[in-house]
Amino acid sequence: MAMIYPSLITSFRAQTFRTAPGLRLSSAEEAVAFVNERGFVAFWPITGIVIPSIWKAVAGDRPVPDEHDDPGHITWDWKDRLLGKGVWYYGRCIRKRNTMISLSLLPYFYALSPNYGDPEQDYLIEYEQGLMASEAKQVYEALLREGPLDTINLRKAARVTNESHFTKAMEALQVAFRVMPVGVSDNGAWHYSFIYDCTHRHLPNLVAQARDISEHEARRRLVLSYLQSVGAVPESEIERVFRWNKPDIQLTLKSLLRNETITKIQVVDQISEWLALPGILS
Repeated sequence: MAMIYPSLITSFRAQTFRTAPGLRLSSAEEAVAFVNERGFVAFWPITGIVIPSIWKAVAGDRPVPDEHDDPGHITWDWKDRLLGKGVWYYGRCIRKRNTMISLSLLPYFYALSPNYGDPEQDYLIEYEQGLMASEAKQVYEALLREGPLDTINLRKAARVTNESHFTKAMEALQVAFRVMPVGVSDNGAWHYSFIYDCTHRHLPNLVAQARDISEHEARRRLVLSYLQSVGAVPESEIERVFRWNKPDIQLTLKSLLRNETITKIQVVDQISEWLALPGILS
């Protein structure tokens, strides 16, 4: 088993996360290329997990400041301008936080969602099984009925008056890849609100693209994409990022190890074994 120094992993991530000064992103076009290169990234750093982010790739490895005039906040403008432009998928995905996913990797995420056949009927089964809150059902049905709506008008159309319940409904629908932000409106007290649409309607080819991808294949593909970004992590980190059931993670990793698609390594000063792609840190 290979023995790796932590500094090698740090150096690897400085390249793939684009935190090294000479690799920083300076335009929206470079941000799109970065997402396509990495497969999926967080918009802002996500506390508690290791994942590349648009923020760090622009501003470096530093906290997100509250000051709105910080130059790193150009990422906000890029994100808003590119909503609905078909360059990436944006929504609350990884750990229920804002995430950018490349359109080539998106079908693998969608294959693991509760959307099995007809997106305009599947949600009813989930609701009848007690797996969907009534507020999420109301919001989704409002979008199905009315088409794209900004946050203010969506709450009215869905008749969800409680702000906390609406927020939870939107979060659940995004995590399930049922709705997505597709634009920005100047409606609302702050003259800023997202415009939402049903994912299957905004990305009409996605259902067909994901249909023949098995859950096992999807998990394998996403683990490999993640390891290509981070270099090496302990198994527990993969669990924290994807939050899949333990048996599913075990099955996926055993399959990848058996086929030697991934390998185990020992990191200096670390007790547990880590997982990596063969030769990626050499």
